[in-house]
Amino acid sequence: MSTLIKDAKILVAGQLTVKDILVKDGKILAIGHDLHTQYGPADHVICADQHFVTPGLVDVHVHLREPGLTDKETIATGTMAAAHGGFTTIGAMPNVEPVPDTPEKVALMVAQNAQKAHVHVAQYASITKDRTSENLVDFDGVKQAGAFAVSNDGSGVQTANTMYQAMVAAAKVGLPLAAHVEDAALKGDGVMNAGPVAERLGLPGISNVSESAQLARDVLLAQASGVHYHVCHVSTAESVQIVRAAKQAGINVTCEVAPHHLLLTDEDITMDNPMLKMNPPLRSPKDRAALIAGLLDGTIDMIATDHAPHTDAQKSGSMKTAAFGITGLETAFATMYTTFVKTRLLTLSQLIDLMSTKPAQLFGLHHAGCLEVGEPADLAIIDLDHAYEIKADQMLSKGHNSPFIGWQVYGQVLMTLVDGQVVYGKE
Repeated sequence: MSTLIKDAKILVAGQLTVKDILVKDGKILAIGHDLHTQYGPADHVICADQHFVTPGLVDVHVHLREPGLTDKETIATGTMAAAHGGFTTIGAMPNVEPVPDTPEKVALMVAQNAQKAHVHVAQYASITKDRTSENLVDFDGVKQAGAFAVSNDGSGVQTANTMYQAMVAAAKVGLPLAAHVEDAALKGDGVMNAGPVAERLGLPGISNVSESAQLARDVLLAQASGVHYHVCHVSTAESVQIVRAAKQAGINVTCEVAPHHLLLTDEDITMDNPMLKMNPPLRSPKDRAALIAGLLDGTIDMIATDHAPHTDAQKSGSMKTAAFGITGLETAFATMYTTFVKTRLLTLSQLIDLMSTKPAQLFGLHHAGCLEVGEPADLAIIDLDHAYEIKADQMLSKGHNSPFIGWQVYGQVLMTLVDGQVVYGKE
């Protein structure tokens, strides 16, 4: 079975160039012009009409909610949302019920992902039993069962010795450790960023130091253990400074930033609005500026959505009682492209590097994040030229908890292919 993608605008050495892409048996067979003269007619033809064709996007931080929390999302709906957003590989976080904290549970989740997912799913195991205890998982066992990394996302590891022993064990078997850095005692009952806005709204705040203090601890533990230490959703100026210093010291640290922390600040919270409640919270304009600077100078390695769907009921009422989290898979590329590439803060090539190439490379997701002959045909066709409105009724995720609904953006995904098969869009 062969498919010819005609008139695809692709990045070649950082420049957009129109070429054809021939796909056969799920892999890219050739890229060039007049491919039919060498390879004969294709079984199917997709006319890209000079729209941008990118290697499938890669998101290492996604909450699929299955098993146990399927009122929020399922493997099927979450991965369809991923395809709608142009993502062809995602990393599924372990805060589900039951937690994948044994080789058997990880193996079951890997099998379910393979059966139900519309895109490639890399599965996290937890760092500790039940994700919040002090008892470590069997790192070698969960790796053999298919885990590509470990994380307690949603909770910080509170005890330094537990984190250090986890890092030593993860380093020994070659598993990246992705950390949700948060000191629970410093966070307290906060629901938004501590500062003048929280005080004006009468809402309990979350200080910057609740994130940065634990991060400072962890980078020294990472240096001592030699683990690949990955920082989830950095949100503060202090965190960027710590990661920058750690990299300069030669510590094996990588980090991600979420689109919402690049796009919004606590000053956008003008009332008690649960749609703007997330963890870590939207920070100050100063923090946002530091995140953008870290993105531009390479301190921040990648963009990851922290896609966290909830039901409408769970995101209603007050920020004091509503769930933390927003969706992101279906809005990430368009909001990033519109805000950063259209304004020339980033090039398109840099954005694809941050949202596809680097996350795949740094997490060892082989064959993801590249558009090359011989590699799987994981691709997205994107209209960069026409504005559209983000609408809740067009989202494929179960969760509609997004502050970006109603935004006018560029970068609409028209079609997504996984292993050469169309999983979103129409031929």
